[in-house]
Amino acid sequence: MKILVVDDDAHILKLYKLELEEEGYDVTTAGSGKDAMEKFEQEEFDLVTLDILMPDVDGITLLRKMKEKKPRMPIIMSTAYDYRDDFAVWASEAYLVKSADLTEMKGTIRKLITK
Repeated sequence: MKILVVDDDAHILKLYKLELEEEGYDVTTAGSGKDAMEKFEQEEFDLVTLDILMPDVDGITLLRKMKEKKPRMPIIMSTAYDYRDDFAVWASEAYLVKSADLTEMKGTIRKLITK
């Protein structure tokens, strides 16, 4: 199971990578929207987690681009801010508020990959 984690915060990338690798996932990280799209187009992933607020390309734009290329790709939107009222995030399979406790993230990933 290969996961692409996209976030502009280096600490979040490191935390997600360590925690998800402990769960047995193969994790690739991207610190920008541009980097994320390049990796998404070059490699095969089973799931993507996307931060919404990033300086170059926001996560909602990335969500649209990724869904255009691979409509069945499970994507989890992960953000420190509440965007649930923004209809654009509804195209994702899940929406999570960032936390240092990744219990909810791990449970959501398990649920999405067993569908």
